[in-house]
Amino acid sequence: MEILNVDSDTKALVNVKVGENVKIFNFVNAYGCSIDDNSKIGAFVEIQKGVSIGKSCKISSHTFICEGVTIKDNTFIGHNVSFINDKYPRSVAEDGGLQTEEDWKVVETIVEEGASIGTSATILCGVRIGANAIVGAGSVVTKDVPANTIVAGNPAKVHKTIE
Repeated sequence: MEILNVDSDTKALVNVKVGENVKIFNFVNAYGCSIDDNSKIGAFVEIQKGVSIGKSCKISSHTFICEGVTIKDNTFIGHNVSFINDKYPRSVAEDGGLQTEEDWKVVETIVEEGASIGTSATILCGVRIGANAIVGAGSVVTKDVPANTIVAGNPAKVHKTIE
C-alpha cells in the first residue's frame, strides 16, 4: 500500500494508506485510514482515522465513516450513509469544557464481506452487519444484522433470508 500525504492547504487526504487501483473522487476528506485494492470512494465522503476499507468496495457520495468502523471486502455503501461511534454523544465534559478524545470511548462497528447498505441508512455503533446482508435504504440499524438477510425500517428488522 502507498501512503498519501496531500498538500497541507487542502488537507483532503492525510496519512491515508491506499492500495492498487483505488479511485478517490474530489472533495473526499480522509485521514489516518486505509483503503484496500480496487475500491472506489465517491465525492464528499469523510473517512476518519482508524477506519479500514477492504478490497473491491464501493463507497458512494456524501457518506460519513467515523473512527471505529471496519468495512470488509466486496461491500457496497450507498449514498449518504452515516455511521455512528458513540452511544451517548455530548459536546461538553463534566467540567463544562468541550469533550476531547479522553472523555469518551469509540464503539466499534463491523460491516462483513459482501454486505450492501442502502442510501441514507444510519448505522448505530456496536453492531455487526453480517456477510452478504442487505440493509434497505433509509433504515436505522440498531442491532446486529445476521448474515444473508435483508433488513429494512426504523428500527431495521429482518424481512427476508437470502438463499
